[in-house]
Amino acid sequence: MLPAHDVLPAPHDFAAYARTNWPRLVMTARLLTDDPGETEELARRTLVLTYARWRRVPRDDADFHVRRALVKGHLRGLRGRQAARRRAVLVLRLWEGMADVEIAQLLGCSVGAVRAHAKRGVREAGADAGRLRERYARAVEDIVPSEVPLAGIEASGRALRRRRLAAASAACAALLTPAALLTAGGIGGGGTDGTSGGGAGGAARRAESPVRVVALGERVSAVPGVRMWLTADGGHWSASKGRHHVQRLTDSGLPLDEPGVSARVGYVRDRFFLSGLYRGLRGDPGRVEVRTPTGTITASVLTLAGSPGWGIWYANTPLSGKDVKTLLAGGRSEQNVTAYDASGKVAARSGIEVGLV
Repeated sequence: MLPAHDVLPAPHDFAAYARTNWPRLVMTARLLTDDPGETEELARRTLVLTYARWRRVPRDDADFHVRRALVKGHLRGLRGRQAARRRAVLVLRLWEGMADVEIAQLLGCSVGAVRAHAKRGVREAGADAGRLRERYARAVEDIVPSEVPLAGIEASGRALRRRRLAAASAACAALLTPAALLTAGGIGGGGTDGTSGGGAGGAARRAESPVRVVALGERVSAVPGVRMWLTADGGHWSASKGRHHVQRLTDSGLPLDEPGVSARVGYVRDRFFLSGLYRGLRGDPGRVEVRTPTGTITASVLTLAGSPGWGIWYANTPLSGKDVKTLLAGGRSEQNVTAYDASGKVAARSGIEVGLV
């Protein structure tokens, strides 16, 4: 029987969430590891990682972040990694009840790769999906988890958060070096009005929709001193004094056959800002949202006329140095950026990288 995730109480605070979900975490960890001695330790490490970033975990999406921490924590450093990934796909599919697109987002791979892992995993297990599901249920039916070690988890989580913030401070300082200033024009940004020309009509259009259709090569002012435009092969960013950067779709690091979104933080004229590319959507995105320590930002989006499905996004709100440190502390695994399709469903997620190119 699948865990009834949809009837769990809303995680209003970490302690309540940890106590409610500890038994499920232990059971899923047991199915992933098949090792009674490692089971509760993996669940504990997962909650430590979750506590360290709890302030930035959206309460309506906490399960996704916890599952990702659990699976990636298990896979990290394993020998026989591909076999472990196949097992993880089957556990997420048959025990956690996740859809293939959700598993792909969690593992950072394509839906096609998820299906290939599942097909081979079922074949190697020598059973069909129904029998595997029954096998998983039998494997955990006698598990009686101990009480969640909440005090120790919170203490370890606070220590981890301090270490991450220290590392983020170093990365933030790197952005302020002369080398960073020379390359910061290569990062997309957020702006004060998001228009080219800054007229009242442009401001009205921006208020109506965050998505703007532009012509080939049409320049758009993002922040003072930074312009953006699209060509057939990717996005362009240009800062003052002639600094220019292009990120082509073929070398963006995004998946080629599934939706994806990239995200970076840049620094120009004493401002930190965020931007990136999105690709692989069917039509224009409904919106791109960035979760920051001070709230969620709906980004501006540029898409090329006649070529829906990819484009540039950039945040409208400049960030403080403190916010940047917090965002970088999570790295790419934090997945603060979410692209939604036209129907409002999550299409792709991404973490944020330092904007040095």
